[in-house]
Amino acid sequence: MSHRLEDVMALFDGLFQPRYQTRLVRGGDEPLYLPADDACPWHRVIFARGFYASALHEVSHWCIAGARRRWLEDYGYWYLPDGRDARQQRDFEAVEVAPQALELLFSRACGLPFNVSVDNLGEVEVDREGFQARVEARADRYLREGLPGRAAAFRQALAAFYGDGASLEEAVASGRRWLEPVESRAVETID
Repeated sequence: MSHRLEDVMALFDGLFQPRYQTRLVRGGDEPLYLPADDACPWHRVIFARGFYASALHEVSHWCIAGARRRWLEDYGYWYLPDGRDARQQRDFEAVEVAPQALELLFSRACGLPFNVSVDNLGEVEVDREGFQARVEARADRYLREGLPGRAAAFRQALAAFYGDGASLEEAVASGRRWLEPVESRAVETID
């Protein structure tokens, strides 16, 4: 099965543009989330350099962000580039466990391998295996306790399209049917 960026963008946009005025957009070197403004009427989840994994990762962040954070550039978060010290790396990993767990579930839904990202090429020793274990444990917890509503709908659309062979329209409809009941009982994790 081919994993075309146009397909994942169409799935996301079909699910979320009408209700949340949000689109998935191919970007440049760095991912970014931009809320709607005078120049653009919709929110933009911008993924890096046309990488499929980056698209899934950025969608994961969006699925966790609450309504207030979705009005802030990059959800109001800080980002430190490569070269973080040990404390900064621990902080980075703490906020990345949940989105990377969703990314893992999204990757599985569309039949792609998943690799955790510790995202630090500095001199700090990084426990990649330990972080991988925390991400997998969080993904298992999501499966037991339920995914955030938007994440559940997106995962359903991916599974329908890539796993069941549904058309884009059928997969979006499948996600939309799942969105309503899940959203009514799921709580967004970060406001």
